Amino acid sequence: MANVVIVGTQWGDEGKGKIVDLLAEYADIVVRFQGGNNAGHTMVVNGEQFISHLVPSGILQGRTCLIGNGMVVDPAVLVEEIDYLIGKGVRVDETTLKISERAQMIMPYHKSIDLARERMKGDKKIGTTGRGIGPAYEDKATRRGIRFVDLLDPEAFRDKVETIMAEKNFYLEQFFKTETLDPEAVIAEYRQYAERLAPLVTNISVVIDQGIRRGEQVLFEGAQGTHLDIDHGTYPYVTSSNTVSGNACCGAGIGPTVISDVYGIVKAYTTRVGEGPFPSELFDDIGDAIQKKGAEFGATTGRKRRCGWLDLVILRNAVRLNGLTGLVITKLDVLGGLPEIEICTAYRYQDETFRDFPASLKMLAACEPVYEVLPGWTEDISGIRRFEDLPENARNYLRRIEALIETPIKIISVGPGRQETIVLENPFA
Repeated sequence: MANVVIVGTQWGDEGKGKIVDLLAEYADIVVRFQGGNNAGHTMVVNGEQFISHLVPSGILQGRTCLIGNGMVVDPAVLVEEIDYLIGKGVRVDETTLKISERAQMIMPYHKSIDLARERMKGDKKIGTTGRGIGPAYEDKATRRGIRFVDLLDPEAFRDKVETIMAEKNFYLEQFFKTETLDPEAVIAEYRQYAERLAPLVTNISVVIDQGIRRGEQVLFEGAQGTHLDIDHGTYPYVTSSNTVSGNACCGAGIGPTVISDVYGIVKAYTTRVGEGPFPSELFDDIGDAIQKKGAEFGATTGRKRRCGWLDLVILRNAVRLNGLTGLVITKLDVLGGLPEIEICTAYRYQDETFRDFPASLKMLAACEPVYEVLPGWTEDISGIRRFEDLPENARNYLRRIEALIETPIKIISVGPGRQETIVLENPFA
């Protein structure tokens, strides 16, 4: 029996959705344990594209999908996503989707505050998606959050909304000089969500425990990436939750001894959306070519992703922070056609060389990448399904990554489709 955590190793957008969808065939339960609809997972099945923001990617495989207590959930977005999936022929009901009763809800005032803060910061903005994620986690930490269990109790819900919104409206009007919200309208709107979502709300910690006791296998799906972690990322240019593997325990309600493997997803190059330092970023024609060939646009925001060479300083950091037992390389096909491929192996700062990721953003912004250059390949590898059939230079590139970070590669993605994958070792096999 295996219980596997999937995490991103970079700044998100590594292709976790495809890998979760792929491995969900072998799992019985798929759990999303943190984040909100600021994440977007793109999956391509038989040429058809599916995008999810809250529902775990395993829904396409018909698995039991759980929204964990570590998430912040916008009920409006969840209902819209459920309808979208049903419209595409995917089964979504109380059998295939369950929501933790302890998961926090994103409220309309969270989104209003999120957007107002970014407007006020001007040039110093963080680059938030404006979906209320940060303010929702903020209220969770200050014990002013509203959970799904509250949504099921009309009296408790009304009392909390009226109390909290008195403060939020004062904040919106007096500090941000923006429009306030009507508590009665919010209560009426969320009453409709309660009617729709009530059958899905349960204690998912118990669901996972019962499944494991029956011998079922669990796949824990992370969102964003290691370097967007609120503790370990490029703070403050981070998300508002812990994205590392350890949070699978807190965000799903299980103990660490349950986990058998942790796979880290890494693009064959590096991308980043929004603000923040990015040492290996490319500002030339190669960066533009990678961006276009890789179709690097955010699944949630549609924003163009910044592109650069693979950065092993951040990958080495992710290996340590997550306790990775294996790597999954995605978008290897995008690098095809380049005469040379560079790997950032270290940073140089004030005549010193660093192999570890610095906490200081000022220092990180001034770091210069130290590159190792490898020969590229020209062949189209999207149809290849065995490692030994890859071009020699592609194999050498992958082996060099393994050697430099001392972590084995388990899966290689050579295209967006589910079948465009080379599986060297299946953690559930």
